[in-house]
Amino acid sequence: MVSTFKWAITGVLAVSFAVFVTFFGRLPALRRTPIGFLHRLIWIQVPNLLLSVDRKLTSGRITSSVSRFGHFLMHDRHPSIVIFFVVLMAGGEYLYLPAVWHRLALFTKATVVLAVSLPYIFLYLCCAADPGYITTKNHGYHMTLYPYDHALFHPGAECKTCGFLKPPRSKHCSVCKRCIAKADHHCIFINSCVGYGNHHWFILLLVSTAVLCTYGGLLGASLLSSSIGQQFPEWSPWLPQRHGWGMYLVLWGWGVQTNIGLGATSLLAGMTAPLVWGLLVHTLYLVYRGTTTNESFKWSVYQDDMDDGLAFRRKMSPDREKNTLFERGCPRWPVEPEIALTASDNGKPPPSLAGEGNWERVWKLEDVQNLYDLGLWDNLGDIFVTDYKFGDTIPKVGMLGDAAII
Repeated sequence: MVSTFKWAITGVLAVSFAVFVTFFGRLPALRRTPIGFLHRLIWIQVPNLLLSVDRKLTSGRITSSVSRFGHFLMHDRHPSIVIFFVVLMAGGEYLYLPAVWHRLALFTKATVVLAVSLPYIFLYLCCAADPGYITTKNHGYHMTLYPYDHALFHPGAECKTCGFLKPPRSKHCSVCKRCIAKADHHCIFINSCVGYGNHHWFILLLVSTAVLCTYGGLLGASLLSSSIGQQFPEWSPWLPQRHGWGMYLVLWGWGVQTNIGLGATSLLAGMTAPLVWGLLVHTLYLVYRGTTTNESFKWSVYQDDMDDGLAFRRKMSPDREKNTLFERGCPRWPVEPEIALTASDNGKPPPSLAGEGNWERVWKLEDVQNLYDLGLWDNLGDIFVTDYKFGDTIPKVGMLGDAAII
């Protein structure tokens, strides 16, 4: 019994850790940590080793087939992961709810219905919403939605695939095959990009899923503990030393095995919850910093250039004359860029970029302003309210710092 319980915990922890490494190992802040090393090992070094072995044994036929399948999974739009996500939630609830429903008070039943329903609602809204597809019809609107910061986004850049000027904060998605306004990232769990049109639904999906996993895990543990206490009156979930750790695990194992649907689902929910909370905290931190996942990676590239002495800045006048063919301005945005930032390969700044005066090297992100960070409440307002108006008070633009590249 203890062995089964230990194996179940070990299996769930292993899967959870693998998912954590997959999603967070790419972050610039973890690049030089064991998590970043494991990510490179799992997704780069091991596949390269298998590829070299397959080339010797089968002339690459196996890896070619696997590569095509992997490319389909990761680089083509399909609902496979969304279906898996829904089946995983629905299957867990099918095992969980019948075992507990008759034991719940009316108020608890109402909270369970709410907690179970919200992730499905927000998942549908995430998938169905336009994430911010830029088309020839709405291109002009998106050109004025945000100002160019002359750091990450410079006027005049053209999307070679879509064939039009890139609006500020936009990015072409190779999976969606379209440019996305205020692109954050492409999320396989919603089969779409997270962008200007659905960022708020994505945050609410994370919140509701984190609450569901936490609530399900805690409620299940409480009910399992109650069942154990009925059979073993000396049982206490808070005092394992009363029984010794060995007997403590035996009793938990007994509770899980006698309520297998409830026990397995509670175990999965409780151990999945930290992953979802971690992703939610990371997402909200980016909101707090006034940046996106895409922009965070761009800032990490600048940090590398700064370390090599290849990043430069110079002043810009907020009242400068703009070339309206490339830079139409953003009437709703309360501040204008005052610094132009660029990087070069040869250690010399390009003379053609906007700005005035001499270029100077910049060594730290702390010395750079993020034009899109207007404070937490305005950052949230820009996400949750379409065409958000910032009011008459000019907010203070946030400084970047190393935290911007988390």
